[in-house]
Amino acid sequence: MKIHLNGKLVERGEAVVSVFDHGLLYGDGVFEGIRTYNGRVFKLEEHLARLEESGKAIMLTMPTSREEMKKAVLDTLRANGLQDAYIRLVVTRGEGDLGLDPRKCHGKGTIIIITDKISLYPEEHYRNGLEVVTVATRRNLPEAVSPKIKSLNYLNNILAKIEANNAGVLEAIMLSADGWVAECTGDNIFIVRKGQLITPPTYIGALDGITRATVMDLAKKNGIPCTEALFTRYDVFNADECFLTGTAAEVIPVSKVDSRPIGTGKPGPITLKLVEAYKALTRSEGLAI
Repeated sequence: MKIHLNGKLVERGEAVVSVFDHGLLYGDGVFEGIRTYNGRVFKLEEHLARLEESGKAIMLTMPTSREEMKKAVLDTLRANGLQDAYIRLVVTRGEGDLGLDPRKCHGKGTIIIITDKISLYPEEHYRNGLEVVTVATRRNLPEAVSPKIKSLNYLNNILAKIEANNAGVLEAIMLSADGWVAECTGDNIFIVRKGQLITPPTYIGALDGITRATVMDLAKKNGIPCTEALFTRYDVFNADECFLTGTAAEVIPVSKVDSRPIGTGKPGPITLKLVEAYKALTRSEGLAI
């Protein structure tokens, strides 16, 4: 496996960063997860734009231009001979001292691009639906850490993931400080109620997901009403359908939440329609490798 590290393609075992890198010491950096399908990189421009916006929010200047970053992604995919892959693009603040001050970091920062395969959930869950639970760990306050910043500090999500693991499920719903459904540990959440698609607004602590936005657009094109609105666990329990979205997860149905079957307990018609629409889009759209 070849890894892109600061402009060079190196072997996996040689892809190392300084122990003084603030991405390691403090989670001071940003990242994107990107997918390729049939030799095409899906939504690359949108991912690079979000990376830059996350960087700007934490005053981290991108070490290269967007075009150079795009070329680096494509070069890494080609070097590994991958047509269908998951891409992890990381930019850290770079090497500094043991203090917090980002001004003490020198150089342009660290760029890491990893291309590999990913299978977030077993295939059976895409056919039959995923069981999830609600966890006690609340989503970070947006006023403390904006959910729009896709930073390297995912401890809030990891703590919730540990609770999911302890409950014997693969994913968990996180609530906002006020008790509204916000998102899952690594996915956005949608419910279907009386033919309408509903997803939490990002301002309560949900990532402004690119797959989320894609699904909302597909819903519009397929005549499915879609809105952003606050809702509670009660609304999830009584939804006709529920599904999750994310770059790695794609679109996955949810069949049970907190031991309560959702709808019929099987993937619903609107969910299945959007799953197929998303698959069709990924087969036809993207930047060719």
